[in-house]
Amino acid sequence: MQVYIKYILLLTLVFNVISLKAQDDLIGNTPRFTVRGSVVEQDTRNPIPNVNIQINGGLYTTTDMFGDFRIEARKGDELTIRHKDFETIYYVIQSNERIIVEVEPNNQDKKKFDKRSKRANEPQFNWYIDSAETYLKTDAQKSIQFIGDALEASNSKKENGEAYEVLGDIYMHWKQYDLAVSNYRISLQNKDTNETRLKLAKAYRFNENYQESIQEYNDINKRALSNYQLVSLYEGLGDVYKNTGESDKSIEAYNEGLKVAKKRLITPKITDLNSKIAEGYNSKGEVEEAEGYFNKSLELANTQNKKRAVEEKVKVADFKSSNNLYQSEIELRQQALEDISDIETDTILDNESPLTSQKQKYKIGKAYAQQNDFDNAIEYLEESIEEAENKSDLIVQKDATRKLSEVYRTTGDFTKALEAYQEYVDVVDKLYRKKEQEISQATRFRKDLSTKQNRITSLESDRELSESQYQLTIEQSKRQKIVIYSLIGGLFLLLLTAFLMFKYIRQQRLANNLLALKSLRSQMNPHFIFNALNSVNSFIASNDERTANRYLTDFSKLMRAVLENSEEDFIPLEKEIELLQLYTQLEHFRFQDKFDYAINVDEKIHVEDFVIPPMLLQPYIENAVWHGLRYKKEKGQLHINISQDQKDEIKITITDDGIGRKKSKALKTKNQKKQNSKGMGNIKKRVAILNDMYKDKVDVFVDDFLDAEDTGTKVVVTLKKD
Repeated sequence: MQVYIKYILLLTLVFNVISLKAQDDLIGNTPRFTVRGSVVEQDTRNPIPNVNIQINGGLYTTTDMFGDFRIEARKGDELTIRHKDFETIYYVIQSNERIIVEVEPNNQDKKKFDKRSKRANEPQFNWYIDSAETYLKTDAQKSIQFIGDALEASNSKKENGEAYEVLGDIYMHWKQYDLAVSNYRISLQNKDTNETRLKLAKAYRFNENYQESIQEYNDINKRALSNYQLVSLYEGLGDVYKNTGESDKSIEAYNEGLKVAKKRLITPKITDLNSKIAEGYNSKGEVEEAEGYFNKSLELANTQNKKRAVEEKVKVADFKSSNNLYQSEIELRQQALEDISDIETDTILDNESPLTSQKQKYKIGKAYAQQNDFDNAIEYLEESIEEAENKSDLIVQKDATRKLSEVYRTTGDFTKALEAYQEYVDVVDKLYRKKEQEISQATRFRKDLSTKQNRITSLESDRELSESQYQLTIEQSKRQKIVIYSLIGGLFLLLLTAFLMFKYIRQQRLANNLLALKSLRSQMNPHFIFNALNSVNSFIASNDERTANRYLTDFSKLMRAVLENSEEDFIPLEKEIELLQLYTQLEHFRFQDKFDYAINVDEKIHVEDFVIPPMLLQPYIENAVWHGLRYKKEKGQLHINISQDQKDEIKITITDDGIGRKKSKALKTKNQKKQNSKGMGNIKKRVAILNDMYKDKVDVFVDDFLDAEDTGTKVVVTLKKD
């Protein structure tokens, strides 16, 4: 018997086999990938089932009824293909490209194979699938385009199933998990394989369909899985239980996977599962058990490639940090930094990676700060900030700058603390703008993918329509029934499309509202910070350093709370009251001779039952002080009353006996009028957007307070319960 492997594949790879194999031996453990292949008869292209497929590392599988197989392998592994009807084949694997093995059976055995004519478009289908996999991680749109072409060239349910599986892989890589779920399910309808079921269960997990993921994992026939697939199943099941907070079940699943991995010597999985079991015990508070498993995983990782070893060191360092073992954490992270410098000579680590040097230096700085070793903390934090700025890593730059400000404040260097804090505010502003751009880009990307998906959906519809027409020509007697069914199907598709369009428009509207809210909040915070810093400046200018320091300390507490709440649409009313007390105290601190204040909360109110938009009330208090009470000749009064007249709503009344809106407006400069108008306009826009999103939750009413020379101002905010 003669064996033919695709000549183009052989010509491009055979000259590099020996040298690449030697290099892989030096490297040691290289990453595994899935090798897809088919074994077919040369003359008829008939698939050959039950062919023995084995890797020299010990992994084993067989071809299915379609002649297809999949097996986990590394670059340089030798693939052995055995069957009683043809000579044994040996092939050295170089990549995850599809392998098509064409064999010529013995003459006496040819009758065992079904004789069919060779289909001209089968190689074309495979070429499209391979092209889609090539562009999977670099160009999603081009990859999906090739899937569409493959579906057009497809002539069987088996090929449809393979195409939709690869389409699911594309969406998984680009984190479009809902679309991945849909396409994996379509793939299983056409071709039911355990590999696709495992992928569907994983996609359910990432899409937060945890119960569906657990059900899918449990429905898979474990006896039909390869050893590697069985370990992956238990690992995936453990990951789902971890996400749902069921630590005991996750540890149990990981241990089942660990037993199989140890028995079958699947070393990388042994390391991963030891690490995950350690994380499970740590989440339960069983630190000693967690430390034992982490030590095992760290020891095993050091025998693998350097990147895997560094990943485990970082995990263990995080564990040490969570348990206040800061010196051990620092030592591990310093070791990791040395290894990262070696890794970066060959690999570019993006800012999302936990292995970046700026992240590790920031965490080392935090650990030193926890030990009150402020000199080392400042050194590492400054290095982290510099690297993060050079690499445009705004998140690390933000966190490190904020921590540096806290360290300076702790050491009593308030000047540097303030400078660092101002830099932190600037970085936060940059980060807000970047996030807005990313949201916009993600929306466009999602829209483009939806367009491509619609093309594929239309291809499927066209295929169904052509099949229906073909059936009409054969079964004339059933024509009317088929036409009716087709119309019903078309109406259903139309209704489904209309529903999806409506849902998409609602999502777009929600996204736009969220962006608008974030933009308005980002405009309000700088305005508030500017006024507060002016107060600090006035104390410094009057050489009242002690008062400035006290004011700055209270101001920093307020700012921390404000910035922590700046991402939220609503916060608990109790927290907002605390912020108002702190803010009003700061204003009274500066204008003690201008007004007294009182904050009264009805004892009947359960403040924990209500939520309120952050920074909603502060601008009204600021206006009362700065534009009403400040210009009053005698000492004024500011009252904030929170009462409950109805069961499901409360009223927050802010009153002052200042000069009133009309006099205040007459005293303002043009620039002040513009700024106030902008501030009040922002509040009105926020309330309008929030009411649109949450069904008239907030109502604001502003009027004169007194019928006197100084009319004062009264603001009534009505807040409804969820």
